[in-house]
Amino acid sequence: MTYQTEISRDIVSAENPDRWVRRLMRRIRAWLVTHPRLQRTYRVTVGTLGTVIALLGLILIPLPGPGWLIVFLGLAILGTEFRWARRLSGWLKRMLSRFWAWQKSRRAARA
Repeated sequence: MTYQTEISRDIVSAENPDRWVRRLMRRIRAWLVTHPRLQRTYRVTVGTLGTVIALLGLILIPLPGPGWLIVFLGLAILGTEFRWARRLSGWLKRMLSRFWAWQKSRRAARA
């Protein structure tokens, strides 16, 4: 199994939480809807945390380490509250997949 395949599998498994986690999150979200101030605070906190993590990942991309994984983690956090972040995350995954396919075909052509 290649490194890219392992990372892709980890990203997909991290985005599919167990059923009990989903139920718990639905209950929390329903409770937050009844408290507008807490809901606004929650959205600001999620937005800030997700943005900081995504920006940290962008800074770490050129360095050795899990830069892209951290960017996707930040976008996943943002995606829990913001639709644009879910769309951006999907687009980035498609572009990264295309890049790895291009890189793989380029290596094969060299060999």
